[in-house]
Amino acid sequence: MFKIAKAKAAAPLMRSSLNDNNQNHEMLAQFSVSEAWNGDFSSGLIRLGEWSAMLHGLSAPECGLLSLVRCYDTRDRSRVLELFEQAATLCSSFCFSTTIIMPNGLRQPLFCMGESNGLEQKYSGSMSGVFIFPRFKLEGTSQITSRR
Repeated sequence: MFKIAKAKAAAPLMRSSLNDNNQNHEMLAQFSVSEAWNGDFSSGLIRLGEWSAMLHGLSAPECGLLSLVRCYDTRDRSRVLELFEQAATLCSSFCFSTTIIMPNGLRQPLFCMGESNGLEQKYSGSMSGVFIFPRFKLEGTSQITSRR
């Protein structure tokens, strides 16, 4: 799944849809680990949370786009790079799913949703989003994320 849309094409928020009472955080935590990330176009750096950095095989929470996607399934890398490139040139909302292939051969599914904004001037703007790591086994692998 690889999707991108102009930011204005996104479905509008329904009244009080951001009200935290409508959310089910326990259910989300039961089935996944989620973590926010953000990127700065002026520096080219993406800032990840602790889980995201670890599961992407990174030793630091900041990285470039190529360092981020190097652990993704080889069949998906070019499509993910294309999505990020499109989002960097036009304020957009995007999502993708892929699999992280770890050095030990374990496979961790990954869902990503994000948006870009502030692209009015060359080399300005940012991206922000969330990584969601499902808590289930892929065929032939061991479970990677476990509930704390």
